[in-house]
Amino acid sequence: MEREQLEFDVVFVGGGPANLAGAIHLKHLAAQAGREVEICLIEKAESIGAHSLSGAVLDLRALAELLPDYRERGCPIEEADLRDGVYYLTPRGQIRLPMTPPFMHNAGCAVISLSKFCAWLGSVAEELGVNIFPGFSGEEALYDESGRRVVGVRTGDKGIGKDGKPKSNMEPGVDLRAAVTVLGEGPKGSLLREIGKTLGIFDGKMPQVFETAIKEVIELPAESGWQNLPFTVVHTFGYPLGMDTKGGGFVYRMQENRVALGLVVGLDYENPMLEPYQEFLRFKRHPLIAGMIRGGKVLQQGAKTLAAGGWYTMPQLAVDGALFVGDSASMLNVQRLKGIHTAMKSGMLAAETALTALDQGDASFGVLREYAARVESSWIRTELFAARNFGQALSQKGLGKFITVGAQMVSGGRGFVDPMKTVEDAATLKPGPASAAPPAAELDGKLYLDKLTGVYLSGTQHEEDQPCHLVIPDPELCVTRCWETYRSPCTRFCPGQVYEMEEDGGRPRLKLNPSNCLHCKTCEIKDPFKNIIWTCPEGGGGPKFTIT
Repeated sequence: MEREQLEFDVVFVGGGPANLAGAIHLKHLAAQAGREVEICLIEKAESIGAHSLSGAVLDLRALAELLPDYRERGCPIEEADLRDGVYYLTPRGQIRLPMTPPFMHNAGCAVISLSKFCAWLGSVAEELGVNIFPGFSGEEALYDESGRRVVGVRTGDKGIGKDGKPKSNMEPGVDLRAAVTVLGEGPKGSLLREIGKTLGIFDGKMPQVFETAIKEVIELPAESGWQNLPFTVVHTFGYPLGMDTKGGGFVYRMQENRVALGLVVGLDYENPMLEPYQEFLRFKRHPLIAGMIRGGKVLQQGAKTLAAGGWYTMPQLAVDGALFVGDSASMLNVQRLKGIHTAMKSGMLAAETALTALDQGDASFGVLREYAARVESSWIRTELFAARNFGQALSQKGLGKFITVGAQMVSGGRGFVDPMKTVEDAATLKPGPASAAPPAAELDGKLYLDKLTGVYLSGTQHEEDQPCHLVIPDPELCVTRCWETYRSPCTRFCPGQVYEMEEDGGRPRLKLNPSNCLHCKTCEIKDPFKNIIWTCPEGGGGPKFTIT
């Protein structure tokens, strides 16, 4: 098949804050040097920001470095007066911490909608001359003749039917070739997976671990319980997850009498019957949270995964022809519950490295590895190294996690063991009988929603007549070993009801609903048999977030 080829100096894959900051910074640097740099940025969503979801409390440090006049430029900030409240929740009550842990202080930060923020950054990038192509996924990496040097990416074909045959509107993907390719696909990127297998960027690294977050934006009545609290930012731990499951909840004040509310669940949980979405509903039903949101209406819902392993799970940051940024490079600071600013800074450092490579006419690993040195000498390293074992500490059971966290705080992140090891989330489920959590009480279709209503409010749509993007190499395993051992946990850990078990002639049968997919990739991460491979669906499909 003949494919169009387009040549650029730098191709950014992914339209998140890391790549957008990188593209903007590269344009600024090029202008200062009096030279032209042709930049392309592709994003699988139908528009920039449509797949972007986060809490999100933004540390303004990287933004101020990138765009010192961000306020004058109209940066969409939801809330700047941040006052912290931290609660330990019991099933029916709560204990407010008398002081906020130092690493959770948010003074000087801002609540944002990440989807709005990325859309705004995209507009800044376009004004500077960045070629932005939404609706195009990175299907595969392109290599030179040696098979060891990345020379660009191929976008996914459009107009392929379920049967794998071209439809009348078929459009072949385009080969985007560049001296430097920057991958910022977010957590568990499919190109990162491919390059990892080909070039060994994860060799010798600890396995990445993840958390799944479910978030809503809720519109409150004019008078609500939220107004009675002296806080604009609330974090919780304890109920509903208990002491043995990592995670916690949040409620952040936004403009227009709205709040951002969510629950984060560590995917290293052991109980195969645990269902993150049900835990989320139980969180919302807790008296403290229910009092805050009483009378509200959910405007938008979504889900995503977080790459939470920290410093020791960071892949090799450069290969011949390519750099890795943001969540693809494990830049999340789990301790501070923040990763947007570190992602942006990583994109800016990648831009500086890319320009050096262009100036030297050499994008080999020998030049691009300077990116890792820049990360090491930046405040990214200072932040992430201090939190290098924090996620692992939170994975400890019972009160031991607080002892371990305390030891890390007084030792600059070292703790009792350094490094603390991570275990793949797919390996943590325990077989055998386990009980599901009790139902989260009745749903009302307005404030307490079922999964399918949540999918609807995410705006998720996919072209129905296309190959299933969820590849299951061994379907029989799903209805034998996985069903018998774990009772098909995919039907519970997926927040979009993509996976269902049905009876077929007296035996279970797996039914897939790929059009419900929220692109969180929890399935590929948590499947105990690694029998689910998430691939990019046709570009332009998926969620259509606007205020998350």
